[in-house]
Amino acid sequence: MSHACQKTMKIVTWNINGIRTFKNGIRTILDSFDADIICVQETKVTRDLLDEKTAIVDGYNSYFSFSRVRSGYSGVATYCKDTATPFLAEEGLTGLLANQGEAIGCYGDRAALSSDELLALDNEGRAVITQHHFCGKDGPEKLAVINVYCPRADPDKPERKQFKLQFYQLLQCRAEAILSSGSYVIVLGDDNFEDNPGRKWLNQFLCERPENEEKGSVETVDSCQKSITGGKFVDSFRYFHPKRSNAFTCWSTMTGARQTNYGTRIDYIFTDHSLLETYAIAVDIMPEVEGSDHCPVWAQLSCNLQSSARCPSMCTRQMPKFMGRQQKLSRFLVKAPEKISVSKGLSESLPGSQDTGEILENLNPAEQRQSFTRKRCTERQTDANGHKCKRSKLIKTESKGSLLAFFKPKPTELRTSSDSLSLKQPESTTTSGPGIKSDSSIFYSAVQKEEVTMESGNQPTTTGKSKCVTGLCTGFWKSVLHGPPQPPLCKSHNEPCVLRTVKKAGPNLGRQFFVCARPQGHASNPQARCNFFVWVDKGK
Repeated sequence: MSHACQKTMKIVTWNINGIRTFKNGIRTILDSFDADIICVQETKVTRDLLDEKTAIVDGYNSYFSFSRVRSGYSGVATYCKDTATPFLAEEGLTGLLANQGEAIGCYGDRAALSSDELLALDNEGRAVITQHHFCGKDGPEKLAVINVYCPRADPDKPERKQFKLQFYQLLQCRAEAILSSGSYVIVLGDDNFEDNPGRKWLNQFLCERPENEEKGSVETVDSCQKSITGGKFVDSFRYFHPKRSNAFTCWSTMTGARQTNYGTRIDYIFTDHSLLETYAIAVDIMPEVEGSDHCPVWAQLSCNLQSSARCPSMCTRQMPKFMGRQQKLSRFLVKAPEKISVSKGLSESLPGSQDTGEILENLNPAEQRQSFTRKRCTERQTDANGHKCKRSKLIKTESKGSLLAFFKPKPTELRTSSDSLSLKQPESTTTSGPGIKSDSSIFYSAVQKEEVTMESGNQPTTTGKSKCVTGLCTGFWKSVLHGPPQPPLCKSHNEPCVLRTVKKAGPNLGRQFFVCARPQGHASNPQARCNFFVWVDKGK
């Protein structure tokens, strides 16, 4: 049983760069899209840190994939309106993480990858697949939405390049297998295909791309005619906007490049050819939406979307900690009775290795420790040789009542006069050998020497300790910390530069330099950053 069909369907993809993007209210943001399916990437949240307000949103059902390798890394999530509840949902691309009986299936030929490689590809929380039903022009149809966050090929880690290639291979294998089963397919998410091997793979995944395309250009697919050769998927944005320039979806926050719209387009909605040509209405980007270094991309389809009567088991609503079935801490704790008779029953029920005093102290530590201190002072008046114990020390310890008393510093006695300042050196409890000065004596000798220097230089000493100590500290820190160097003026704008530090591993790691303070932009933009650059000398 399902709800009534809708006339149109809207889907959104957005790299949110951390779930903190939703700090002002997740439902407000989701509602602002007016979309049926919202796919987000780079959530940077693990299963144990997912809270209820993020997972359970009124009017929506959500599906998360978490990184199992480290916290604050990767992660994707798909939010569906309750009127667009999927019939199936699956985490990952391999099927190894799918719930039994509710897998979408269609995995294709994975023989080239070992079981360990397959598991590693899914352990970073990079994919969620949801299966939807809609009323097509010729009857009921299926639609699989593959929400992915592709891995980055770190140039300093060769193994990550191989990992990225394997992820591409697995993604294409799965998407084409689902497509071959008769279902429509949308692949959406974030990836920088401008670097190899991403560009090479994308060229054969999509329809043919122009060979003379410059690196960094947004003119990705000039056209996609109905008689398409090459890959089985289409860049939907370029299908509707083949000639639009400066259509960026990601900008560097470090250089303020969004102010000059100097970015890249690395957020995509790829659809199979038939879905795009038959049902696609419009596709566009939303650069006005802030909160991340990426902006959302949306697509609208003329699909009469249906809704499942129940959420798949992968839905966050079905997670034990959000259903009230999780074990509470109180179940593991036993409340101690208020008053227990020691003379009867208690001594028999607890182990014989505990005497009465230890039992009472375990039951009520605060009260019993005080009474036991009194008892020791009363009963142990003499030791084995008949000497009296030092009862006064025991009472003194009891009277303090707090461990903080043992950590209070001893006050330093200061004595001032009209013409000099002397510090009374506290008695040292450390025994020093002949001719060896303790640390404290060295410090006070240094202070006295500074005082003599100030007096010999005709420095005023009428204020006593304040000027002496301040002068000593100020002189010391000025000799150690020089402060930041004065910024030079850039040559193009004659404006103060900003200080930066090299954070990339290499011979210049940690070095500082000055650059123009304006945001990064195209070289032809006079309002953008100029090419001024100068290293900061280490001695300054």
